[in-house]
Amino acid sequence: MYADFDLVIPETLDEALEALAGAVGGGNGGTQPLAGGTNMIVDLRARRVAPSRLVGLGRLDGLRGIRIADGRVRMGARTTMSDILRHPDLAGHAPSLVDQARVFGGQMVRNAATVAGNICSGSPAADAVPALLALDAEVTLASPSGTRVVPLSEFFLGYKRDARAPGELMTEIAWDIPPAHSSNRFYKLALRKGDAITVVGVAVALAAEDGKCGTARIALGAVAPIVKRATAAEAMLCGQALTPELIDAAARQAVDDVDPIDDIRASAEYRRHCVHALTRRLVTQAWERLT
Repeated sequence: MYADFDLVIPETLDEALEALAGAVGGGNGGTQPLAGGTNMIVDLRARRVAPSRLVGLGRLDGLRGIRIADGRVRMGARTTMSDILRHPDLAGHAPSLVDQARVFGGQMVRNAATVAGNICSGSPAADAVPALLALDAEVTLASPSGTRVVPLSEFFLGYKRDARAPGELMTEIAWDIPPAHSSNRFYKLALRKGDAITVVGVAVALAAEDGKCGTARIALGAVAPIVKRATAAEAMLCGQALTPELIDAAARQAVDDVDPIDDIRASAEYRRHCVHALTRRLVTQAWERLT
């Protein structure tokens, strides 16, 4: 049922990085990291991947947890969706991220699935990615030669392709605490509430200044080869007092920024319709909280 592979379980991050040296992120072979396994085990069973070695990260407790301090939210790569839901303060800074965790698979999946695993799966339907993109998150990539920080908006290079160099491991996801006069929201449209792959996912983050929209972020999932920002629609909102007409125009512009496919869950036409409707709804709701 499974491919043959070696399993290495390091005790420290340095040991893990050494074990991953030479791995190619996103490839089917070679050495790959294993955290929650909610994607990897499925792919192994389906023989979509055939790594020669897996590096288990389960003993690296330093890669798990959420810290909010000095104006930043820092989340270890092994932080699970259940960890997000249990954190007492995260909903006050990132309600969109908490909302996506609530509809992320079933309870057992949420207990195992990690934030970095969801990002690095490269799926355009990854639920955590739209919320993190709208929050302007950055990811830290580590290797034996050092670390580097990459904006999440620059991490995805194409379908199942990302910016990790051979042997790099994502260790942290971080973003600035949103300003006081801001609002962020997320909505997942799926065929049922739990254990369902996203049909369309939309995340929105707005900040207001002097009665106008100071910053706007709109991130769209499952409607293009990668989760992406609707930057042209964002530009229409920035610096403006948002009216229903302007919000609707921006939502229509968001439709022009996507390239959905027909599949078993929905047609491309339906996905475009939902991008318009959900973007308009979430921007309206976020703006109403600010005015």
